[in-house]
Amino acid sequence: MQKTTPFKTFLGEIPQNLFSGFVVSLIALPLGLGLALASGAPPISGIIAAIVGGIVVSLIGGSKVTITGPGNGLVVVILSAITILGEGNAYQGYLFTLAAIVISGVLLVILGFLRMGALGDFFPSSAIQGMLAAIGIGIFAKQIHVMFGNLNAKGSIIELLIQIPEGIVHFVSTSDKSSFYAGLVGIVSLLIMIFYSKIRNRYFQLIPAPMWIVVLSVGLYYYFDLFAIAEYPIDKSLLIDLPNDVFANFAFPDFGKIYKLEFIGAVISITLISSIESLLSIKAVDKLDPLKRRSNINKDIRALGLATIISGFLGGLNVVTVIARSSVNVNNKGSNRSANFFHALFLVAFILLFATELRKIPLAALAAILVFTGYKLAAPENIKKVLKIGSEQLIIFTVTLFVTIASNLISGILAGIGITFVIHMIINKNGLLFIKNTLKPNVLMFTEDEKYYVSVKNFSSFLNYTKLKSKLDQIPETKEAIVDFSLCDFVDHSVMENMNNYSETFERKGGHFEVIGLDDSKPGSAHPFALRKTLPKNMSSKEGILTKRQKSIQHISEEMKYSYDAFSDLKIEELPSFGYFKMRKINKISNVLTKNNCTLFDVQFSEGEMIAKQVIKTTMFHIQTQKNLPKFTLDKEGVFEYLLHFAGYKDIEIKKHPDFNRRFYLSGKKEEKIRAFFTDELILFLESNRQYHIEATNTGLLILSKERLASVNEIKALAYFGAGLQKIIEKC
Repeated sequence: MQKTTPFKTFLGEIPQNLFSGFVVSLIALPLGLGLALASGAPPISGIIAAIVGGIVVSLIGGSKVTITGPGNGLVVVILSAITILGEGNAYQGYLFTLAAIVISGVLLVILGFLRMGALGDFFPSSAIQGMLAAIGIGIFAKQIHVMFGNLNAKGSIIELLIQIPEGIVHFVSTSDKSSFYAGLVGIVSLLIMIFYSKIRNRYFQLIPAPMWIVVLSVGLYYYFDLFAIAEYPIDKSLLIDLPNDVFANFAFPDFGKIYKLEFIGAVISITLISSIESLLSIKAVDKLDPLKRRSNINKDIRALGLATIISGFLGGLNVVTVIARSSVNVNNKGSNRSANFFHALFLVAFILLFATELRKIPLAALAAILVFTGYKLAAPENIKKVLKIGSEQLIIFTVTLFVTIASNLISGILAGIGITFVIHMIINKNGLLFIKNTLKPNVLMFTEDEKYYVSVKNFSSFLNYTKLKSKLDQIPETKEAIVDFSLCDFVDHSVMENMNNYSETFERKGGHFEVIGLDDSKPGSAHPFALRKTLPKNMSSKEGILTKRQKSIQHISEEMKYSYDAFSDLKIEELPSFGYFKMRKINKISNVLTKNNCTLFDVQFSEGEMIAKQVIKTTMFHIQTQKNLPKFTLDKEGVFEYLLHFAGYKDIEIKKHPDFNRRFYLSGKKEEKIRAFFTDELILFLESNRQYHIEATNTGLLILSKERLASVNEIKALAYFGAGLQKIIEKC
C-alpha cells in the first residue's frame, strides 16, 4: 500500500478548500466593503485587508482553518482614529490612521517574537464580553442611521442611539425619494439577515445571506435600468464609491503625527483590540477544527502583524482573525490554510471583474449587515449568559460596557480590569492575598504514574493565569492531567472558563483533563464557570451545588452501590489512633462514600504550628473490622518519611515471597502475628494491584495513595482496591 505524504494530502484536499474559499469570499466581499465604510474608510480598504491577510497569513501563519481580514472589533477604533487624527478632514485622518495601522502591525510582530500570545488571557472574560458588547452597540448606533438612508447622522454613540426614534420618523415622513428607497433596501436587507437561517431550502442556503443582499441589490439596479420606465431612485451618493482603477489608486500612510499623543493612543487602541479579537477567534476556531489541531498563536500573531503592515502601506485596514468567516470555512470542509489563500484570490477576481456591479450596491444594504452584526455582539442573550455566571460578572460587564461607550476602548478595558480586581478583593475581604502573591510562583507541575499533576497555590485569577497556562500548554493533550486547586483560596471566572476549554480540548484529542480541589469552595452561582472562594474552616459548601468532581463521585457511588454525602460532617473516631495522624490535626472530612463498614473520604488536616503550619488535603479509604488485627504499616519501599514515627520498627520479610519483600516495606512490632496475617492470597492481591500506603490498628485499616486529593479515576481505583482488600481480610 502506497504511503500518503503530506504533500499528496494537500493536493487531494485542494478541491474542497477551493470551494470553501469561494463560499467564504461571498461573505467576505460585502463584509469587507461594509466594515470599511463603517470605519469611515474607503470601501476598498476592507477588501485590501482581506486579500493581503488571506495571502500572507496562509503562507506564514500558525493556524490551519482560520480566515483573516478586517474585523468587527476595530470598526469603532478606526472610526475614532480617523475622526480624531483628521481634525475634520476625513481623508487626511484616514491617511494618518493608515500610519497607525502600520505601526500596530510592527508591534504585533514584536509581540509574536516575544511570545506574548498568552497576553490575551490576562483580560477578565466578562470585561472582554463588555468590550465586545460596547463595540456592537457602537456599530449598531452608527449604521442604523445609514440603513435608513441617512448619511448625515453625527455625534457620540450615546447621541446616535438617542437619535434613532427621530431617524425612524424622518425615514417614514421624508420627501426625499432617494433616501426613502435606500432605507427600504436597508430594511429588506436586515430582514434577510434575520430570517435567512429560518429558510430551510438547501438551494437558497448555498448562497450566504450577505451575498443574497448583494445579488438582490445589484439586481434591483438592473431592473430599473432595463425594465422600469422610471429611473433608478437611489442617488449615486448613497451607493458604494469605488475608484475606476482599483489597484492603481492605492492610498499611502502619512506618518506626520507619529509623535503626537493622539497618534500613540490610536496605535495602542488598534494593537490592543486587534490582538484580543484575533486571540479570541483563534482559540474559538481551534475548537471547531475537526482534526483537533492547535494553532501556533505566536506564529499567527507575527503573520497577522506582517499582513497588517503590508495592508496599511497599500491603504487597507488591520488584518485580524475573524470567527464568523472561519466557522463558515470549517462548515464547508476547509481543511488547511489554502482555503484562506483561495478566498483572497476570489476577492481579487470579484474586484477586477465586477467592480462596476459593486458600485450599484446601496450603502444602506451593507449597513443592514453591520446592524445585524452589532446586535449579535450586544444581544440581550449575552447579558443573560453573563448574569447566570454570577451577579459580580454582570457588574464587570456593565462597567466595561458603559465606560467604553462613554470614553474609549482602552479606558473601557482598563475599567473592566480595575473593577474586577476590586470585586475580587471585596469577595475575599483580603486585598493582601492578591498583592502579596501575584508575583510569587504559585504553580507546581510534576509527573507521577504517567499522569501530569499541577498544583495551584494561594489564588488563581486573570492576574496570574499565564503562569498556570504556561504549565498546562506543556502537557500533551493525549495524556492525563490533574489540576489541583485545593491550596487556592480563590479561583476566578476566567480561570474556570479556561479550565473547561482545556477539558474539552483534551477530550477531543483522547486525553483526560480533570480539575480537583474545589469541593470545599463556595461557588458564585450554580454555573460551572462561576468563581470559587474557599469556605472558612468547618463550613460546608452550599448543598445542592456539586462540583464536576463531586458529580463524578456521586456517579461512582451509584455504580458501586455506596451511599454518598458530599457535605458530610462525619467524624471517624478511630482516625487519630493511626500513626499517620500522630502529629497531625484533622480539620474536616467531606465527600464521604460508605458501604459495609467501608468509608472512602477526603480529609483535610494540618501539621506544624504558626508560620510552619501546613494544610494538607488527601483522599483515604477506611475499613472497620470486627477482628483483632495486628498493628502494621505497609508501604512501597522507601516512600513515606513518616514511617520514622514507628521508631524501633524494622522491615519484616515474608518467607517464600522475595518479590513482595523487595517491593514493599512492612513494619510492626508483633512480627509473627503480622506474618500470619499476610497470607498467600493477601500477598497475591497486593502484588497484583497498584501499591498503596496501608496502616492497621487493632480494629481498622487505613489506605491512601498520595498526600493529595485523588482524581475521579483514582477514587474509583481506591474504592475497588479497598473493597477487594476487605473481602480477603474477612476470610482470614
